[in-house]
Amino acid sequence: MARHSGGRGWYGKVIGAALGVTMLATGAGVWSAQAGTTESSSPAAKKPSAVKPVSAAIAHSSEAGKRGINLTIDDGPDPKWTPEVLAVLREYDVKATFCMVGTQAEAHPDMVKKVVAAGHRLCDHSVSHDTGMDKDSKAYQSRQILDAERMITKASGGVRPQYYRAPGGAFTPHSRKLAADRGMRPLGWNVDTKDFERPGTDAIVATVQRELPNGPTLLFHDAGGDRTQTVEALRTLIPQLKQQGYAFGFPVR
Repeated sequence: MARHSGGRGWYGKVIGAALGVTMLATGAGVWSAQAGTTESSSPAAKKPSAVKPVSAAIAHSSEAGKRGINLTIDDGPDPKWTPEVLAVLREYDVKATFCMVGTQAEAHPDMVKKVVAAGHRLCDHSVSHDTGMDKDSKAYQSRQILDAERMITKASGGVRPQYYRAPGGAFTPHSRKLAADRGMRPLGWNVDTKDFERPGTDAIVATVQRELPNGPTLLFHDAGGDRTQTVEALRTLIPQLKQQGYAFGFPVR
């Protein structure tokens, strides 16, 4: 999400310190890229495919083409607001990319599985949403990214995140390369809806309509407080944008 709060992020010091996160061993068992498969004790089970590195350039464009729009939903999953966002997306038959915080995924694995079952994609949004992690050591950045990848993959039942979005856009050359080597395309945004600040549904809608020429990737949130305005804005925007000839897709990988 946007760098709206600075410091260690709103999940911050309490969760980050309590986790005692450890480095994910790069030689550990590898998950499949998007299918919901995991390693099995059955000798007949198909082994998961190896991780395929992707571009380390920050993605902004859409797989849906020039008239494509990428809905990206940050900071969840949340037991109240993620289901409401999913309901709107289901109502209008569109897909989104959910940028999940590792601690949230670990706390609400049922929500992660529902996101995957509905055909949406997963994105690693770090362990504790530290918007200042770009100022910290490479070892710390690695733990934030790799431990979140592990948490999200475990919570999903074996589906790995396909993207990495740095909290507050706090990318570094190291974090981008690390994520890309793990098959997670660094993911930016073109339109910050400011929904986190709860400016009103009309204001969120107006921001999207005004700033959409900047590019196709829209930033929304499904956690961090009351997301009523976000849900209503999505309910308004999706049919509007469809009527304007836009198609909804996923960010390029």
